[in-house]
Amino acid sequence: MSAGCVSGQHPVPGAGREEREPAVTSADAGAGPTGRARVEHLVTSGTFSLDGGTWEVQNNVWIVGDDEQCVVIDPAHDVAAVTAAVGIRDTRAILLTHGHDDHIRAAVEVAEALRAPVHLHPADTMLWEQVHPTTGVDTEIVDGDCVTVAGTRLVVLHTPGHSPGSVCFSAPDLGEDGVLFSGDTLFQGGPGATGRSYSDFGTIVESIRTRLLTLPPATEVLTGHGDPTTIGAETPHLQEWIDRGH
Repeated sequence: MSAGCVSGQHPVPGAGREEREPAVTSADAGAGPTGRARVEHLVTSGTFSLDGGTWEVQNNVWIVGDDEQCVVIDPAHDVAAVTAAVGIRDTRAILLTHGHDDHIRAAVEVAEALRAPVHLHPADTMLWEQVHPTTGVDTEIVDGDCVTVAGTRLVVLHTPGHSPGSVCFSAPDLGEDGVLFSGDTLFQGGPGATGRSYSDFGTIVESIRTRLLTLPPATEVLTGHGDPTTIGAETPHLQEWIDRGH
């Protein structure tokens, strides 16, 4: 990942939460890393529903920032736990990796509590509207956008396949070798599920091959569910995933 970011601001017309300022701004593109940010982790429990089925799930919630400001990635299920973990910090953004209901159901309530704008890729608008038909997202994020928190850049990588608007957030300056927040695109052991509506196996494999496996091998992958992995640990298994078809 290069040191610079292509940054933009894409507020959604009529979103209606004027007190929140989108975290994706042109000023952010010029902010360099300071090494102050850290990653905090919560595991929350709830359900995932799609195509008439419902499953019990546990989700990873990631908070990136310092003692003064943060962003929250996929604040799933437990509003009280997420807001307690954030505390009195200035929450610059709620960043959503995709629009499945386990990842977004609590997002509006968390956003209201933390007075933070919700960011989602527009290709998952139909999934968002299934859960929040009367409340829009605040900001649309697209490939190449850059969010800065505590002097650290998170770069949006559009990685469709698990859903059309799935994204990952690449933070090359976090940790020793960089961090990737992969949502449900890449897990320890392979791609995210593609057997339901709006998903496609060939698309997710192409996203992983061209957008993720090109990152440095030591990049830590922090997933939407389950244990972390690294790019280097997953790269040798690409052909196995293609051969098994999932």
